[in-house]
Amino acid sequence: MPPLHFPDFTSPGVWISLLTLCFLEVVLGIDNIIFISIVADKVPEEQQRKARNLGLLLALVFRLCLLLGISWIISLRDPVLTIPGFFGLFEPVALSWKDIILLAGGLFLIVKSTLEIHGKLQGSHEDTNRPKRMTSLVSALFQIVLVDAVFSFDSILTAIGLVDNVIIMMLAVVVSIVIMMLFAGPVSRIINKHPTLQMLALSFLIVIGVVLVAGGFHQEVSKNIIYSCLGFSLGVEFLNIRLRRNISKESE
Repeated sequence: MPPLHFPDFTSPGVWISLLTLCFLEVVLGIDNIIFISIVADKVPEEQQRKARNLGLLLALVFRLCLLLGISWIISLRDPVLTIPGFFGLFEPVALSWKDIILLAGGLFLIVKSTLEIHGKLQGSHEDTNRPKRMTSLVSALFQIVLVDAVFSFDSILTAIGLVDNVIIMMLAVVVSIVIMMLFAGPVSRIINKHPTLQMLALSFLIVIGVVLVAGGFHQEVSKNIIYSCLGFSLGVEFLNIRLRRNISKESE
């Protein structure tokens, strides 16, 4: 287990480690912010901010508890189940609890996002004046914490590979959660204001779900490519939004 001692903040290396880890934690939290935005939109408007902040606070507590149990987290990478090969076409795959958690979380994201897309497509053919179906605050918080638990394993294992001091890891987690709390609201408003951005966000979550499932089967997919594609798609979509706004102004 990494040592639990106070780091020497007079050392430039400590600050470099902290800033690097904070940056990575924020980047790895992008998909979490998108999921929170989608789920929080389902609760009554007056409770949406509460759902986002409470969900992220619970996520913070969960991640800090994981960091205090790093030895247990590392042990989750030990194989507990082996899937036999299929008629010699596939090699046997040894699954650990970490792999099983990634598989379950990835499947949940795929199913949840697919159902959301289906519901939005069905809703587009119904009466637009009909109020949308609401989700309870407890249900929204449960979904946020459940998905964050899956994302937490990814971010915590990344932290373990980069830093050997638990205090630095905890500080990076706290900073990243605070940044997510500051930006979750604006991101939610932007995504929920534009239906096409909602579809893009949900499609991105499906891709993340596929990446998690692939990771569970030890097939690594570069997240740099995924995030680059998302950034490009967002850039194109913002151009489309601006184009539609200009066309609307010209037609008035």
